Amino acid sequence: MKENKPERKIPYAILALLISAFSIGTTEFVIMGLLLEVANDLNVSISAAGLLITGYALGVAIGGPIITTLTRQLPQKNLLFRLMLVFIAGNLLAAVAPNYSILMAARVIASFTHGTFFGVGSVLATRLVPPEQQSRAVAMMFAGLTLANILGVPLGTFIGHNWGWRTTFGFVSLLGGISLAGIALLIPKLELTPPAKLQQELQVLFDKQVILALLMTVLGFGGVFTAFTYIAPILTDITGFSKETITPILLLFGLGMTIGNIAGGKLSDWKLMPSLIGILIALSAILAAFTFTSQEKWTALVTIFLWGFAAFAIVPALQMRVLAMAKTAPSIAASLNISAFNLGNAGGAFLGGLVIDIYGLNAIPMAAAAVTAVGLIITLISWSFDRKTEETAFKIPCSRC
Repeated sequence: MKENKPERKIPYAILALLISAFSIGTTEFVIMGLLLEVANDLNVSISAAGLLITGYALGVAIGGPIITTLTRQLPQKNLLFRLMLVFIAGNLLAAVAPNYSILMAARVIASFTHGTFFGVGSVLATRLVPPEQQSRAVAMMFAGLTLANILGVPLGTFIGHNWGWRTTFGFVSLLGGISLAGIALLIPKLELTPPAKLQQELQVLFDKQVILALLMTVLGFGGVFTAFTYIAPILTDITGFSKETITPILLLFGLGMTIGNIAGGKLSDWKLMPSLIGILIALSAILAAFTFTSQEKWTALVTIFLWGFAAFAIVPALQMRVLAMAKTAPSIAASLNISAFNLGNAGGAFLGGLVIDIYGLNAIPMAAAAVTAVGLIITLISWSFDRKTEETAFKIPCSRC
């Protein structure tokens, strides 16, 4: 009888990546709850303050691939340490920014670290564990983002409301300092794999499977934010919840995200593409069902939990798919995939606004389901190419096994 091998524990180094993801996720999303305070203090409009969110997203989308390309020669631990230093500097500058322009510049500086950190961090996470645990390692890192929404953002918002928005950015800088210590103490120095020539690395980005993988992220995840951006008015105007109940409901969504992220990592380690396809089908169905379940409070709550679960169950699978397809340039491709997530967020929010203007709030869930369904079709096309070429899932060699 074949003896089952004991499952290896996830190394503490992944915890350092999770803490860093928590810090970065907190600074990305916490500004949403502080727009009024920032606008009043700096004498700008609410819409101008809202551009601080857009500026950050554009910084992630544009800066990630560029910074990753420019720093490709650096050892991964060294690079992550330097990125966290820049992250801390950006947030400290935000805490003391004397005007709106400086605050915008500070947000962009902090955002430049985001895409590269998650891209390089994803690759590093896969190098620290055996092949059968790589998706779970990526999922554990991204769990920092879900925890940021559940814990970091509410706490940062509470601090900002009671002691001023500048204190919130000081708090985020402190989180960055803890992350810096974690990187220094917990992440091992791995042997640097000599990077391919830049031309060869950039060529992989024209590979049809890499392009399809990025489109899978933009559209598959874009459907989530097509609806989630407008979740508050849906819950108040359609479902009938009071404004005071929105925050607890969003915590329910965050709980679903956290559990889904863990489950998605395990499913992706089991069967990457079949799991991704199944989750996308479920996500599209859940979004479509919200058209009807949003009419009743208890069905809306169940749907929101399931929505959060499915939304983040696909995240580790989407990141691993890009890593699998971009064999010779995983860091650049992974940072591009972070840009794709942000493009999906921004594009989904924009599309949702158009749908509201033309068809009304009721049409949002079905439009979101359609976006995710297009992502599903692209995923099926990409998988068909795998099956035709009999291509198997690529795993990054473990450097610690």
